[in-house]
Amino acid sequence: MLRSLVHGLTAGAVGTAVLNTVTYLDMSVRDRPSSNVPAQTAEKATDLAGISLADEGDSEEGEGQARKQGVGALMGYLTGYGVGAVYGLLRPGVLAGMPRSVTGVGIGAAATIATVAPYSALGVSDPTSWPAKSWAADIIPHLCYGWATAAAFDALHGTGPHRGL
Repeated sequence: MLRSLVHGLTAGAVGTAVLNTVTYLDMSVRDRPSSNVPAQTAEKATDLAGISLADEGDSEEGEGQARKQGVGALMGYLTGYGVGAVYGLLRPGVLAGMPRSVTGVGIGAAATIATVAPYSALGVSDPTSWPAKSWAADIIPHLCYGWATAAAFDALHGTGPHRGL
């Protein structure tokens, strides 16, 4: 079980690197700015927890913005690692008979939900109002994350069509 968990965490890290690469490639090709939603989500979540991301005594609007962006990015990494860890625990048993292509889509969907749900729950963004272009910018990197996570786990764990590395 510990081996599966470690392989899942590692696979989630690989998937997260792929997700970030695809996202930054999209930003570069389409000249798309980065989203401020993760930083806004971090701010709302820490406010609810009674944690301030601004230095004590800061009074200007925007203070602590770098911390908000950092915490927002860290939340993304934790989601990627966490979804990978859960997959690592489920793949050897519950998901053992599933094809990697299918589990990859499932992992991508789980990561999308784990990312978007806090945005919606905290009132930062309403995914039901997103245009198709915004959904594509979100779903495509998450699908790449899912497939990379599934492939990395199977390679590390010695499962799937290609045993071992």
